[in-house]
Amino acid sequence: MSKPQVIVVGNEKGGAGKSTLAIHIVTGLLHAGRKVGIIDLDLRQRSMARFFANRRGWTEANGVVLPHPFEPEMGDGKLLAKAEADVQIETFDAAFAACGDCDVVLIDTPGGDTALSRAAHGRADQIVTPMNDSFVDFDLLGQVDPVTLDLIKPSIYSESVWEARKHRAITQGRQAAIDWIVMTNRLAVAEARNRRRLDEKLQKLAKRVGFRVGPGLRDRVIYRELFPFGLTVADLSAEVRPVAVSLAHVAARQEMRNLMLALGLDDAVAPLEAAA
Repeated sequence: MSKPQVIVVGNEKGGAGKSTLAIHIVTGLLHAGRKVGIIDLDLRQRSMARFFANRRGWTEANGVVLPHPFEPEMGDGKLLAKAEADVQIETFDAAFAACGDCDVVLIDTPGGDTALSRAAHGRADQIVTPMNDSFVDFDLLGQVDPVTLDLIKPSIYSESVWEARKHRAITQGRQAAIDWIVMTNRLAVAEARNRRRLDEKLQKLAKRVGFRVGPGLRDRVIYRELFPFGLTVADLSAEVRPVAVSLAHVAARQEMRNLMLALGLDDAVAPLEAAA
């Protein structure tokens, strides 16, 4: 039996939009007919797990049929967060093993360096890192000179990914390299000098530490409007329309399409083009 593809959404900084990216990637894959397992390792906040709980509640209440991911049992998240690291890892390993017959396993990680996050990164085939257009977010990837803004060296999260890649190469061989994509997320609509500076440093760092740069999701009202229902723009149709539809939804759907293409998930694009 083939192993599932493992996508880890990670960034040690909170508020970068990890869970927003995660739920859109999962729903895109679900509509492409993939069996998706989800593991939410942000044990206190659990935004992704709550989103899909909302999805089940909304679809059942409204008699709507939508695809759902498989979520293995991990017990009380708050209690697990207080447990010893070896207990957390044992629980994670069991949850991961339960997803063995899935096509894809997506793991949403917390905004910090934890034993669980490191374990998840070590299993990744693909790491997706969202970052806002801010040098505050960039600082976790690379350090810049405070006077010239020249790139000095990779920073703490880049070093963590490098460790995960090294472990992967040792245990599985260099042919099993981790694909790392940094997504410029929650961009403001207006062009800004700060973003141009940031893009320049991001491209330089990408060449230095080996990641790809891809398009994330803008800070759109529609994403926040649909969250309480457990829905994304991929779910909208004549039967599924809990909010008023506008041209902004078309732009959001195109944005999600570009996201899936950047991740190499081409089979998830057609359902987005065909949907209402």
